Amino acid sequence: MLLTKLERYFDMRKGFDPSQFHLLEADYSKPLLDIPVDIKKKILNRLALLYDSATARKWYPEIERLMKVYYAYKTDFMKEWEKSFDPKNRFTEKDIVLITYGDIIVNRYKKPIKILSSFAKRYLKGVFNTIHLLPFFPYSSDRGFSVIDFEQVDPRIGDWEDILELKKDFKLMFDGVFNHISSKSRWFQEFLNGNPDFKDFFIVLSTKEMISEDHLKLILRPRTTPLFTEFNTINGKKLVWTTFSSDQIDLNYRNPKVLAKMIDILLYYVRRGADIIRLDAVTYLWEELGTECAHLKQTHETIKLFRDILNLVAPHVALITETNVPHEQNLRYFGNGYDEAQMVYNFALPPLVLYTYYTENSEKLSSWARSIKKVSDETTFFNFLDSHDGIGVLPAKGILDDNDVDMMVLKTLEHGGFISYRVEKDGKEVPYELNITWYSALNNENDDEDEDIRIRRFISSRVIALSFMGVPGIYIHSLFASKNDAEAVLNEKQTRSINRKVLSDKTLKAILSDKHSHSYKVLKILLGIIQIRIKEKCFHPNAEQIVLNIDKRVFALIRKYKNEVILVIVNISKKSFILDCDISDFFPVNSTLYDLFTGKKYQLKNGKLSIVNSPYEYFWLKGSSI
Repeated sequence: MLLTKLERYFDMRKGFDPSQFHLLEADYSKPLLDIPVDIKKKILNRLALLYDSATARKWYPEIERLMKVYYAYKTDFMKEWEKSFDPKNRFTEKDIVLITYGDIIVNRYKKPIKILSSFAKRYLKGVFNTIHLLPFFPYSSDRGFSVIDFEQVDPRIGDWEDILELKKDFKLMFDGVFNHISSKSRWFQEFLNGNPDFKDFFIVLSTKEMISEDHLKLILRPRTTPLFTEFNTINGKKLVWTTFSSDQIDLNYRNPKVLAKMIDILLYYVRRGADIIRLDAVTYLWEELGTECAHLKQTHETIKLFRDILNLVAPHVALITETNVPHEQNLRYFGNGYDEAQMVYNFALPPLVLYTYYTENSEKLSSWARSIKKVSDETTFFNFLDSHDGIGVLPAKGILDDNDVDMMVLKTLEHGGFISYRVEKDGKEVPYELNITWYSALNNENDDEDEDIRIRRFISSRVIALSFMGVPGIYIHSLFASKNDAEAVLNEKQTRSINRKVLSDKTLKAILSDKHSHSYKVLKILLGIIQIRIKEKCFHPNAEQIVLNIDKRVFALIRKYKNEVILVIVNISKKSFILDCDISDFFPVNSTLYDLFTGKKYQLKNGKLSIVNSPYEYFWLKGSSI
């Protein structure tokens, strides 16, 4: 019985009841959490590194209390269930994540979360198994990422019961927007009011002169907005650290009270149904003058502390780090493969795939992809091409040069998109992000091009991400191949709005009922591809991946699981050609491969494959290994 429920939980949620996991109230009649000595020592050591030994000893009891409180909410079923949990199979080939806002689909009569739930159950159930709900908390700006209250659901979207209902059919990813909080939040308002409990919750200066110009130049800036914002407080004017905007106030983790509060919220999210917690903008979590104030050892230590706590009290919950930075720095958030994030965003993938299609040359993508290795059997990459933000170019630094980025910027502008900038240490503004939908990034509406070619180009790019080692994530607008929403940019004066169009339930149903619409065609094709993928063990995140260098017009790789092998071939050009390649290292020399998409068989001759590639054609050729 237990095994059946375990399989159900990780396999399409058949009959899953979220109430089996957590109680409505803490039950202190049962034994409290027993914290092993080695775990206590590990947490104390991490606190000592963040602060000092005395502070660690002072604050450890509070961290222990939070863990024991959370544990008292767990059901007996959950405690037993966790004993069978295998972290090596935390993620499997069945994991496909939908990235969406809770209010991306609306009508006048129902809360958006209920509408999203109905849409997901109708179209996605049994295909996608996880939904990443972008911040659904009350907010004041940045489409949810300026959180007013970390513990409430925005009443305009729904409530916690609605989210629990969604969890019956899908695993859930929540955002931990732990770097900053809204200027309209109670915490910050209490600071403005002089409440001593919130005195050190934020990083505050009396004058700009308190930081030297040399120190300011060192700080890594993801935006062109000022690093400090002036506020009027009961104690006069104060300058407050604002990495992202004047409405997003950085939290001060040098204050252990802040750390304890965020651990409390982390565990609250688990209790409310989070299976994965996305640590938003975690790169900038800790500030230390005289450094870049990014990627600091204290930041990594904080993530490791979160991991230690979850490993003990909720081992099924994973951390994913959102670090829009150069690839080599991004990899560091895996730690040693067992002590930090279980998953990191594969941020270099989107700009490299886009560059590949712009140039019709796969060499740079293939070269980079060959460097992607399994970090451990408990970690993997989150492979995405687009999201609620834009397509970051910083992660491709060192892989693409300035000329490559300039070309992509021009293409983006030609295709109706916008560019977001950041400030370098020398004060120069440089491109940070391409703001454009993925469909429009690949297709210029002003070109006289057949729609079928546009769709094939779009779908073939998604096949690359779906084939890559890791867990795929697809932004909801890519399900419909949405085009740029320039009107939203004008109305909201925010370039990222180009890819955040709110859809009416009625309009969406009409579009998806029209078999001639490009949205209907794309959704049908994508769901069909995913249905094939989730049945193949070769796409397990721990399955072997070997990137091939057979022709610059294709991206090709091998995915291998035990004696099964899938050869992935994606034509990234609008050319038709015959591809001849020697794959005798992977298949018996005279074996037969069959395409999982079409069922067509291909006979190898002395280990060589000859296959006709139409424009933007893609293959998953399966066979037995040698």
